Amino acid sequence: MDPADAFLHHLTPEQPWTDVVATLERLGWTPCGAGDWATALRSPSGALAARISPFDPAGHYSALLYRRAAHTRQVPALVEHRVLEGGADLTVMEHLEPVPEDVGTAFHRALATRDPSVAELAAHIEDVHALGRAEQPWWGPLDDNPANVMRGPDGRIVVADLYYADGPALYATVRSDPDRIVRDYPEHLRRHMTELPLASSGGWAPGDAERMRAALAAADARTRGR
Repeated sequence: MDPADAFLHHLTPEQPWTDVVATLERLGWTPCGAGDWATALRSPSGALAARISPFDPAGHYSALLYRRAAHTRQVPALVEHRVLEGGADLTVMEHLEPVPEDVGTAFHRALATRDPSVAELAAHIEDVHALGRAEQPWWGPLDDNPANVMRGPDGRIVVADLYYADGPALYATVRSDPDRIVRDYPEHLRRHMTELPLASSGGWAPGDAERMRAALAAADARTRGR
């Protein structure tokens, strides 16, 4: 790691995700993207990228895939993964560049057909996806978005962010049945679930996040009272 990118000794287990973002920015990391679930920062040298999500049940599984399939060199090189205070998620890996859409589509097609060039990777992807499906109550299918296929700094093609929670169904249930969410996700694992950036979806509707927080707090209180 470039000395300019050193960050680990500046982080502590009890830091909220907002403080992790502020700490990295203070160290010279700069915003380089945002989606519905996470924001991204690029390291001072440009070699690394940090993905920070207030709530991401799939983060652990992506990191697990990157570790298991590292020898294929078809996944990002993982530098650090940790679950932050309240169930937030930090993943630091090599910085990746986009590829043309047809390249991403072809890579996903190769994975789906178990082409020999990606067969070992495909097996790891399916194994980790099955683990997530067995352990997570709101598990989505594999994400075949071509934008998830990217290019590493050495020119190799890699795939990232294949796993996700079923956000639309999950957040609809927060609104309609918060007691179920409280049963599925203890408070310490979803403390910041109403703080997602929603950069791709246009943000939260006025008052929506506040109403969900109140509903979850009431459901937590009912659970504690039992």
